Amino acid sequence: MRIQTLTKESTKDLLSQLLKRSPANYTAYESIVKEIVERVREEKDAAVFDYTLKFDKATVTPETLVVTEDEIKEAYENVDPSLLDVIRKSLVNIRSFHEKQLQNSWFESDNRGIILGQKVTALENVGVYVPGGKAVYPSSVLMNIVPAKVAGVEHIYMCTPPDKDGKICPSTLVAAKEAGADVIYKVGGAQAIAAMAFGTESIQKVDKIVGPGNIYVALAKKAVFGYVSIDSIAGPSEILVLCDETANPHFVAADLLSQAEHDELASAILITTSKEVAEKVSEEIEGYLKVLSRREIIQKSLDNYGYILVADSMEDAIDATNAIASEHLEIVTANPFETMTKIKNAGAIFLGEYSSEPLGDYFAGPNHVLPTNGTARFFSALGTDDFIKKSSVISYSREALKEVHKDIEQFATCEQLTAHANSIKVRFVND
Repeated sequence: MRIQTLTKESTKDLLSQLLKRSPANYTAYESIVKEIVERVREEKDAAVFDYTLKFDKATVTPETLVVTEDEIKEAYENVDPSLLDVIRKSLVNIRSFHEKQLQNSWFESDNRGIILGQKVTALENVGVYVPGGKAVYPSSVLMNIVPAKVAGVEHIYMCTPPDKDGKICPSTLVAAKEAGADVIYKVGGAQAIAAMAFGTESIQKVDKIVGPGNIYVALAKKAVFGYVSIDSIAGPSEILVLCDETANPHFVAADLLSQAEHDELASAILITTSKEVAEKVSEEIEGYLKVLSRREIIQKSLDNYGYILVADSMEDAIDATNAIASEHLEIVTANPFETMTKIKNAGAIFLGEYSSEPLGDYFAGPNHVLPTNGTARFFSALGTDDFIKKSSVISYSREALKEVHKDIEQFATCEQLTAHANSIKVRFVND
């Protein structure tokens, strides 16, 4: 990996380079996605089935669209029992973590007859997209469904592309069943997003769509936003390791490569105050590349978006870390908890050399659906809040409104909204 001195200019150049990975920059695909979305909106099932045959080489009909109980039973028979055990352990951790996020409705009142509050209501119908084909991510099934279930979502509909034989990966089906999906549709790509956004004869219209996918899926979610809610438009995966001279280069190198193997657009960045650690990490990476199975993908990722930056001070390193706002941030310093207090922008933070990023991907419990491409400056990890809505509640007695009615009328008059003012005034014309 390239080793550079950390400066304001190098940070600026790095940010510019990373932004090229944003789905917002892939406008060449937007016309294709727009055509798919509009056709599904107009032709419904017919378009969905046509695109499924075209892209996935699978013939799907209204009778075979939904995964059956027999297919789920078959999936359980084909999944390694030890993997099922791990899925169930992970499920417990994910559910326990998200239960702590739950919000409740609240109300307060006073002796003047004023009641104010907030009513929390779970979304009714949520769509979960799960990639298929070469990408099989049962962990993402858990991460997207469990917080919705914990939040109290009534119906969860899942879309995932079938193989050419119309089959779904067994581990995906088992994870969906364990997490609590109500209906699983054999459809993927932009057509699945459009179908869930607008509804078809066979596919339920939902209120929100969550879940990862390729550039077509990401742009389709962008296209339907407003008709439905979405979680985010996720970009390629990324990791930033912030460390000092106490870090173990062997571990740091392994952690950087854990994200670089996702795809050629993935980003792996090390920011350290130690030139010696930087050089040793670079050497360790070369060693790993000789034995890792996805070394070609990793090498291209590192060539394009891999950086080792050496900072003059931990303060400079932290400033750059906050500017980059990485999806995954590992802090491997002498006192990682103290360092963490200075971090403002990160999707998920991993503290200490035994808290490597895959722990969060699969097992610890916090969600691995995280903001990418610097959006950790203003977005959060997926959680139960993403599956609820909040309604304000207001109740005033006549006596309480009488105390303030002239104030409200003056405010409305100031904005030249006389009907607003009149709505209050008419209640006290005889006083």
